[in-house]
Amino acid sequence: MATETTSRPPLPPFTRESAIQKVRLAEDGWNTRDPAKVALAYAIDSRWRNRSEFIKGRNEIIAFLSRKWSKELDYRLIKEMWAFTGNRIAVRFAYEWHDDSDHWYRSHGNENWEFSDNGLMVSRFASINDIPILESERKYHWVLGRRPDDHPGLSDLRL
Repeated sequence: MATETTSRPPLPPFTRESAIQKVRLAEDGWNTRDPAKVALAYAIDSRWRNRSEFIKGRNEIIAFLSRKWSKELDYRLIKEMWAFTGNRIAVRFAYEWHDDSDHWYRSHGNENWEFSDNGLMVSRFASINDIPILESERKYHWVLGRRPDDHPGLSDLRL
């Protein structure tokens, strides 16, 4: 298990390039849909607000993500850096998924992130809205896992 002294580059203070890289690494991690792996990017005592749920620490992060991805099937995510300064990054994102009745959704949101000096995320505040879509309206069609480098991002898709 990673310890609190683990370094997770790129490290703050962020430049435009390193903030974009940090966002893409987070996107790649979440697209694995592996709660234990994803949780390693967060400080042991990381604090989250996800919609109306308040989460503290890696164990709660793992439990939350396990519940999330058991409900949000065929989850595919795109994140985009919105703004950055020092040890903070603002992100906008959209992901597509379906429930166990095969109803499709696109979930749009914004996140505010704060990082420790070693690059672990110490706080994450997310606001998210779910929009029902038809399967024919889906825009994310890559094989589950990392989004291919040549797949359009949010701005290119006008999302």
